[in-house]
Amino acid sequence: MFKKILVAVNNTEIGHYVFEQALSLAMLTNAELMVLQVISPFNNNFLNTSEGEIHSGYTSSQSHNLEYYLGEWEKLKQQGVEFLTLLINQAIAKGISAEFTQELGDPSRMICEVARTWNADVIVIGRRGLSGISELFLGSVSNYVLHHAPCSVLTVQGAMNVNTKTSLTASPSSPT
Repeated sequence: MFKKILVAVNNTEIGHYVFEQALSLAMLTNAELMVLQVISPFNNNFLNTSEGEIHSGYTSSQSHNLEYYLGEWEKLKQQGVEFLTLLINQAIAKGISAEFTQELGDPSRMICEVARTWNADVIVIGRRGLSGISELFLGSVSNYVLHHAPCSVLTVQGAMNVNTKTSLTASPSSPT
């Protein structure tokens, strides 16, 4: 069975759900757990400012922009470490041997590389459910991992999307 489980997460609702699934699997198989977060300069949290705009590198104060982005990059890395530490503490509290790593680069490739170097038996990864043209343009980390992983891959489908949740919880309007 599985002795080494690599779980790739991000700090989102689906990321937490994927971790819970990997933790359950680790508890069932008494496996070690490696929690991985890959951050990238193309991460939305890094590209977006607090005003929600993407900054251009062509301003009069490029030195200021560089310092700003280096600071934002450090904040992003620190937030990731705090998130990973929280997850590891949850695993340890349940009696699971766990560790984490934060890598920089392309998530698809880094997940496969960490699985290879750590000798993972299985990778647990989330799936947003993209298909067709959306997957073509937006890419799919899970699709890449499924085709390039050195071990088994368990994909965890994301919960219902926000629009579906909203439509299910909204009260029906009365006919007028």
